[in-house]
Amino acid sequence: MRRVGVLLMTMIMGWLLVGVMPAAAQDASESVRGTMQNADGPVEGVEIVVQTAEGEEVGVATSGEDGTFSLDLPGPGDYQATVQEGSLPEGVTLRNPDRATLEFSIRSNQSRPLLFPLGEGSRNVQSRMLITAVQLLIEGIQFGLIIAMAAIGLSLIFGTTGLVNFAHGELVTFGALSVWAINQLFGVHLIPAVIIGVIVGGLGGMAMDLGLWRPLRRRGTGLIAMLVVSIGLSIFLRYLFLYFFEGRTRPFAQYAVQSAWVFGPFRIVPKDVVVIVLSLLILGAVGLMLQKTKIGKAMRAVADNKDLAESSGIDVERVILWVWGVGGGLAALGGVFFGLSQQVSWQMGFILLLLMFAGVILGGLGTAYGALVGSLVIGVFVQMSTLFVSPDLKNVGALLVMVLVLLVRPQGILGKKQRVG
Repeated sequence: MRRVGVLLMTMIMGWLLVGVMPAAAQDASESVRGTMQNADGPVEGVEIVVQTAEGEEVGVATSGEDGTFSLDLPGPGDYQATVQEGSLPEGVTLRNPDRATLEFSIRSNQSRPLLFPLGEGSRNVQSRMLITAVQLLIEGIQFGLIIAMAAIGLSLIFGTTGLVNFAHGELVTFGALSVWAINQLFGVHLIPAVIIGVIVGGLGGMAMDLGLWRPLRRRGTGLIAMLVVSIGLSIFLRYLFLYFFEGRTRPFAQYAVQSAWVFGPFRIVPKDVVVIVLSLLILGAVGLMLQKTKIGKAMRAVADNKDLAESSGIDVERVILWVWGVGGGLAALGGVFFGLSQQVSWQMGFILLLLMFAGVILGGLGTAYGALVGSLVIGVFVQMSTLFVSPDLKNVGALLVMVLVLLVRPQGILGKKQRVG
């Protein structure tokens, strides 16, 4: 019996090895597969013709309800697969028509995936372009308000002192880093941390004026020399921030991640709504301060004619000190708003500096309202330009605007012509 059992086991194993395994090997075959799908979901009924490298047709695969297709091939070799564009449903096109035919090679027992990315018809493209444009317009308004928040101080400083301050971007960074440190290192909630950080930013602007710019003015240092000093100060502060903060970007402790509010095809994060509303309120308050308060009127008087204001009894140096304080506080707040959307980094002010200059030049150097208008235009223009250019190149448009304004209307939108010489 034991011999019979061994004999039966040997026969079964032989049958499995000789019968079943060859059959499985014979079932193994070469094939292609894939899924036809666009933004709206699977696409049914698309025909893909497969041919050998010599042009002999192998077969036609048709996508099913779930968008998938597959086709067995006669064996290893070189093939080509072509989408029959006439079989595409109305309103659906290939994203890249030049890739309607794919050439590929198949090895033994290989199943190869084929990818044919689908786009949309002209109607859907136009609809999505419109939706994207509106979304970018909203983002541009928010970005423009952030630029305006930081640029008003830059414009007022130029108006009252004549200084083109290239270190103003570092006031933006200083304010944002101060708020981050108060929020993350000392554990203060972001809202009170922002209030403290704005005060620190304003005091930092005043300290910069008292410690550097006022002594230079008293010595009679020329504006060109002071401009060069501001460039050197900018580089020094930027790399000082890098030394202490390091190179990576970091978020605030609160409101870093939020679910977007969806309004039909549009999406907006709650913190972006808060940034837009607060920016409008604060910029409106700055406008009222310049129009209604004593110090605001004095700022406008000094910006309009420094000598006449001084002869009228206005303490010009005190007004300039207040301008630096207001400019530093607004720059800090702009840095915080920028950090909420982009995270905080050691060179965030430098990134905004070109856009700030473009905004104040477009609006009119020396005017707070010009900085607001120009910055809004620049913010919208920069964001909307991503419809046509890579996002990496969007800031180049601000430089182009700045050059064109200087060539065509140097005084800007709200600036006044001045006689030089």
